[in-house]
Amino acid sequence: MRLLSYNIHKGIGGVDRRYVLDRIWRVIEDEDPDLICLQEVTSNTRRTRYHDQPDILANRFQPRGHCFQLNVRYDKGGYGNLILSRWPFRRQQHVCLRMHARKPRGAQVVVVETPQGPLHLTNWHLGLAERERHWQVARLLDHPEFRADAKLPSLIVGDFNDWRNTLAAGAFHQHTFEQVTSPPKRFRSFPAFMPMLSVDKAFHRGGIAIRDVRLVRSRPAFWASDHLPLAIDFQLMSGA
Repeated sequence: MRLLSYNIHKGIGGVDRRYVLDRIWRVIEDEDPDLICLQEVTSNTRRTRYHDQPDILANRFQPRGHCFQLNVRYDKGGYGNLILSRWPFRRQQHVCLRMHARKPRGAQVVVVETPQGPLHLTNWHLGLAERERHWQVARLLDHPEFRADAKLPSLIVGDFNDWRNTLAAGAFHQHTFEQVTSPPKRFRSFPAFMPMLSVDKAFHRGGIAIRDVRLVRSRPAFWASDHLPLAIDFQLMSGA
């Protein structure tokens, strides 16, 4: 199975600052993922021509499971996280991760009915402040909506904004999660045109065999967003 985690930057290129959503789906199609976890997906905003990106992407990829989480709201529209899945969801929940008056953040938590068994999958985009990020990780891992299926094989992906890589030793370690994207120097994903920071990450726990993990460094990915996508090939142990 293949998962692609990608901060699409609303479809706006990091180099030319042009909005071209076609470039995003071409990058995704080239990787042919089974699970697509996106961040900074817009709906009905002026900068992205009032496009309903969740609907456009769902129509393009025809997933059996999909859900959109609108976190940041404008006067018109806003943006958030999107999951598209080749397989249906058994369960889906949205967890609010907003810390006090900071920018709204959230996590999508779903159970995917894969051919190898159920997968507990989280897609998120964490805050810019280190203290905020540690609070967000602890809040999710202790949240009832997350713990309800926590015995299943779990994978947490997205834009962690954790450029100093301090989260691995905190709540993730306490909850026995292992970092997939390690060492960080191999996974510098931002900015796409000259990657210096490792911010797009993944952690897993319980019954998941990671076969391969890499950043997509294709020429289309260089132009499409200000982040490089993260591709993970894995199997559930029951299906290994």
